Amino acid sequence: MEDLNNTLTIKMATTQVLSMPHSDAEVFQLNSAEMVDAHLGKKYKLATSENFDEFMKALGVGLVTRKMGNAVSPVAELNKDGDEYTLTSTSTFKNVVLKFKPGVEFDQETPDGRKVKSVITVEGNTLHEVQKDPNGGKETVIDRTFTDDEIKMVMTVDDITATRVYKLQA
Repeated sequence: MEDLNNTLTIKMATTQVLSMPHSDAEVFQLNSAEMVDAHLGKKYKLATSENFDEFMKALGVGLVTRKMGNAVSPVAELNKDGDEYTLTSTSTFKNVVLKFKPGVEFDQETPDGRKVKSVITVEGNTLHEVQKDPNGGKETVIDRTFTDDEIKMVMTVDDITATRVYKLQA
C-alpha cells in the first residue's frame, strides 16, 4: 500500500490497482477480510499438486522429506478468533498450525523444519504470505486463493513455482 497525495493505493491479487480516499480504503480492508472470512471453518483436501518436488528441492528439502511431502494429501482449514486467524494443515506426515494477525510478522517453523519470519496479509479472497529466512536465505511467497469450492495455493521460491489445489470436502 502506498500513500500518495492523501490517496491510498492498494494492489489487488489480480494485479488490479484501486485508488480511493482513506476512509473508503479502510472500508475496503474490512470487506477484504470478510471475503476470506466467508470460508472460515470449511475443510479442503489436497486434490492436485504441480511442481511441488522441484519447489521443495529449491528450498533445500532433503529427499526423504520431499517423498513424504509428495505422498500425503493434507486437509486445510481456516478459522478466526477475534482478529487472529488460525490456518491448520493436517496429514499423516505432519500437522501444521499457523496463528497470525494480518500484516503482523511472526516466527514460523515450516513443515520441512526451516525457521522463517512470515507476514500474511488478506487481499480480497487471498491470503498472501511472505516467508523470509532471517539468516539471509531464500524468500518464499505463498498465495492461498479461496473460492466456493477450493483453495488454490501458488508457491514461489527463486524462479520455481508450484501449484496445489485443495477441494472443499463434503
